[in-house]
Amino acid sequence: MGLLTGEALWAVAVAVAIFLLLVDLMHRRQRWAAHYPPGPVPLPGLGNLLEMDFQNLPYCFYKLQRRFGEVVSLHLGWRPAVVVNGLEAVREALVKHSEDTADRPPMPALEHLGFGPRSQGLFMARHSHAWREQRRFSVSTLRNFGLGKKSLEQWVTQEAGCLCEAFADHSGHPFSPKALLNKAVCNVIASLICARRFEYDDASLDRILALLQNKMNEESSIITVLLNAVPVLLRIPGLPGKFFPAQKAFMALLDELLAEHKMTRDPAEPPRDLTDAFLAELEKAKGNPDSSFNEDNLRLVVADLFTAGMVTTSVTLSWALLLMILHPDVQRRVQQEIDEVIGQAQRPEMGDQARMPFTCAVIHEVQRFADIAPLGVPHMTSRDIDIRGFLIPKGTAILTNLSSVLKDERAWEQPFRFHPAHFLDAQGRFVKPEAFMPFSAALQLLGARRPAPAQHHWRL
Repeated sequence: MGLLTGEALWAVAVAVAIFLLLVDLMHRRQRWAAHYPPGPVPLPGLGNLLEMDFQNLPYCFYKLQRRFGEVVSLHLGWRPAVVVNGLEAVREALVKHSEDTADRPPMPALEHLGFGPRSQGLFMARHSHAWREQRRFSVSTLRNFGLGKKSLEQWVTQEAGCLCEAFADHSGHPFSPKALLNKAVCNVIASLICARRFEYDDASLDRILALLQNKMNEESSIITVLLNAVPVLLRIPGLPGKFFPAQKAFMALLDELLAEHKMTRDPAEPPRDLTDAFLAELEKAKGNPDSSFNEDNLRLVVADLFTAGMVTTSVTLSWALLLMILHPDVQRRVQQEIDEVIGQAQRPEMGDQARMPFTCAVIHEVQRFADIAPLGVPHMTSRDIDIRGFLIPKGTAILTNLSSVLKDERAWEQPFRFHPAHFLDAQGRFVKPEAFMPFSAALQLLGARRPAPAQHHWRL
């Protein structure tokens, strides 16, 4: 076979360029639809990736909001996305259109783990029968094992005592509480998932936390964003495995823990934890091709619960300690209320919070000010919808800028300051403003005890 001439190579290059340009134009065709949201002009192939600051996306979206308004269109590679800013727009997307935005955008970068369409876990799973089945199971099982009940409260109180003892061991010497907070939170989660508690000096606990942190760093990296935005790169042999070693190592560690757990399980005894309950459902589902109860989903559900619980709880506790140090006047008022309602000898209980409005206000203000999940979790439209007068086509990723709600100058008296009075009325009673949504609009509504319609499947 002879070598291609220079003219032939040029012709091939031009043909490939034209093909890629046509593919790019096909993926951005919805930008020409009537009433599509405004946004910056995307580059061929890369979309708007180059102009996004992935180290500070909330500020990046703040600048886009100032330029284009509440609803802004983007292209992440070839994937269309819409950023929703402000209380009204976010509520419209997540509450009014809760069923239509309950789906998740595909994450091709995670496909290297080898999970199929019926094995997607909880938080990033597509809106499907498998997700609904796993959500119902997880919520009901966690409630059975103490979530919202006295039994979990006792586990938390016991772990809090161990944490305070560990803090006391550093008395008189400076130390960072981050590692101990992570270990305490991990133990509470482990008690629900695998009925196990680790000592703080256990090397297994250190390994779990280290791999979990590395896994989360990988998931939030620019490489992951690029691979999800331009999934054709995943076809390069061996490429995904080079960028996600911690994810594979973390899943291998879960395999070890689950294998150990199975060896101690007695099917004749009542389930000890969520893992036992899942294994019981897995046995019932044998031979049912429509069931989502399988080994892969067990690993993913456990991984999701560890990841979500660690991020939200331990980081919030770290912020709470920091803010108490920076605001000693607030710390004194909280301590005074604790002494008056609970006392020094008695352990705190959830029932005490109704008589502690200032402490409740401080806890909520910590979540608002810390803003630890500024963009929540991405959603995707399952049909064409209208948000603030703009058409959002089916299959568009929805990025909810929760930070724009928690720091909205129209909703908060001092949005950029730590100000517990945001959650107190004129009489000093605890109130929860509508703009309080640190993780999701749906969670804000459920937290206010407003029942969701039975046909809706609320998602973060």
